[in-house]
Amino acid sequence: MSLDFQQVRQQVRQLGESAPQRESRLQVLRQQARRLLETHAHDLDSLRQKVQDVVRGYDPSIRCAMPTIEPLTTHYPLPPLPAQLVLLAADGSQIFLDRHAAVEYFLINIGTLQMSYGETQPPSITVKSDLYYGDDLNVSGAYPSEEKVSLLRDLRERQKLADLVEQIPGDVITLTDGRLELWGASPQEAAGEANQPPEVGGLEAFLAALERLQASGATAAGYVDKPSEDYVVRLLEVASLPVEQAKQRPLSGVRDTDLFRSFLAPGERSAVFEVQTRFANIYRRRNASFAPHFFYLNVGRPGHPWLARVDMLAWVASDSQRLDGLHAVLVHQCGMLGTRPYPYALHRAHEIARVTPDEKDQLEMMIANELRKHGILVEESNKQFLKNL
Repeated sequence: MSLDFQQVRQQVRQLGESAPQRESRLQVLRQQARRLLETHAHDLDSLRQKVQDVVRGYDPSIRCAMPTIEPLTTHYPLPPLPAQLVLLAADGSQIFLDRHAAVEYFLINIGTLQMSYGETQPPSITVKSDLYYGDDLNVSGAYPSEEKVSLLRDLRERQKLADLVEQIPGDVITLTDGRLELWGASPQEAAGEANQPPEVGGLEAFLAALERLQASGATAAGYVDKPSEDYVVRLLEVASLPVEQAKQRPLSGVRDTDLFRSFLAPGERSAVFEVQTRFANIYRRRNASFAPHFFYLNVGRPGHPWLARVDMLAWVASDSQRLDGLHAVLVHQCGMLGTRPYPYALHRAHEIARVTPDEKDQLEMMIANELRKHGILVEESNKQFLKNL
């Protein structure tokens, strides 16, 4: 037994004893945040100006929301489903590089599901499996970390969606799991200074894939289940403090979902907000229509709210028809899975993309056998051998 439950039991007991006090404190802060939301609901211009003042003079790395044209307390009812539309969902899985394994490689597997609204044709699926080995592992001067492999997986998802969208006439919504804003790039990339090959950093190729989606007329979106961000809460903190004190966190621990859960009815969406981050500035510099935006969406049912965050770029956020279509399709998709709301198409894309442990073992045996056939020595590290014992 590797976990000492005697040690952990006391810590769990302390956790339980302190939880009510922490929850009571957070309840007070949540009420304060909701009052601030109502107070500043229509102060859109002054809020934008204050965030810009903070970025320019005191905290250029601040992560917060910026209002667009809708009051902060906006709640839009569920619009009707589009008469005709194609939904494309993509998800990816990966086998990370393990230098202790008998064979050194990594794999990215992308699954997509295509569903048509307004037509009777059945959903269609695609799978794309890419194996990286040999010189592919050293393209950046070092073996790729799990973070880099994950970035490459995200890139491959967008590229696959762009490939498919370019073959589909009419209105298309593309959906991926998680945010649209690229995470994990280097500080140089965040500042727009990196000149790395697309396969390494991923940033240039990532933006190019988004450009293809925009040029094809697609409504590109990311779906974040159980979001934990406090972008809007951070905006309210900035609103309540002098500019020079904007780094303070008087509402620390309060999340955006604490704000919107209190007044978004099932099927309703919040106002659309713009994202203020260092990475968001990369998108804006590339193209003003790439500025990251988001809204919150209650995909739950009466008495059981469940809030998701929906990410999109400015070309979608500024188009009310696209917003309505995205809003309606997501609520419909989440309703297909009953009491555990999540977009059905994304769930299926994940199932399609998933690489099982048995498949991983079969792949590694296939690679090892092929290498041995050509006289290449294949053996795991002593560390891994002893672990396997």
